Amino acid sequence: MFGRSRKGVVGARTPGELDAMEAAGRIVGRALVAARDAAKPGVTTADLDELVEQLIRDSGAIPSFKGYEGFPGSICSSVNEVVVHGIPGSTTVLSEGDLVSVDCGAILDGWHGDSAWSFGVGVLDPGVEALNAATREVLAEGMLAMRPGHRLTDVSHELELATRRAEAKYGVSLGIVDGFGGHGIGQEMHEWPFLANEGKPGRGPKLQVGSVLAIEPMLVLGGETDTETLADDWTVVTVDGAVASHWEHTVAVTEDGPRILTPRPEGA
Repeated sequence: MFGRSRKGVVGARTPGELDAMEAAGRIVGRALVAARDAAKPGVTTADLDELVEQLIRDSGAIPSFKGYEGFPGSICSSVNEVVVHGIPGSTTVLSEGDLVSVDCGAILDGWHGDSAWSFGVGVLDPGVEALNAATREVLAEGMLAMRPGHRLTDVSHELELATRRAEAKYGVSLGIVDGFGGHGIGQEMHEWPFLANEGKPGRGPKLQVGSVLAIEPMLVLGGETDTETLADDWTVVTVDGAVASHWEHTVAVTEDGPRILTPRPEGA
């Protein structure tokens, strides 16, 4: 799935290519906001999937998830204990207090955008609210490590440190899901390198101006992080039923700091 660079450097996109990626990413950002706004008690994840697919296609793009390695939906809709890769369906009906992760991608003029966020249906349990706020902050702080000359695991390490800071700030125990993480992205949805959400700094390929990564922390409320994949070969759930949160942006390295290529509409 992940191609390898011979130079030990995460490949660079030109300014024009970054603009093209952001055009795809803006469609993804609008789709995520539309899904959140439509997520009410009684709505199914199939409803959200249909809404997002239509928005992406009406924008002149292609939903990159649909058909990817056989995945049937245009979004991954992961509710409560589902960490990632939840398949949207008419039997998954949202209820008050659910935490919903929507992850989606779009292809526009050959370039990919990929982003995710988690949101509550109505009022969340305070612990779940803290989990979600923490995961959002971990993503924001991890992105700051997207600097020229840093190495891949400098981003991983910052995500880990940010998780531990968030535990202290919010007074909750947060588990970092093992085996899942971010990735390179460009003209393919998943490109080399794989980006872990924890690890020692100073390792892996170097980042340069124009390097792009999809950064996506996945945190679980509580200390246990064991997961299993259901019989559909996609849906990843926590073994103990603990709630998970997932946030993601596609981010580029620039001379002026990290550039988010999947921006959401202002005020979202």
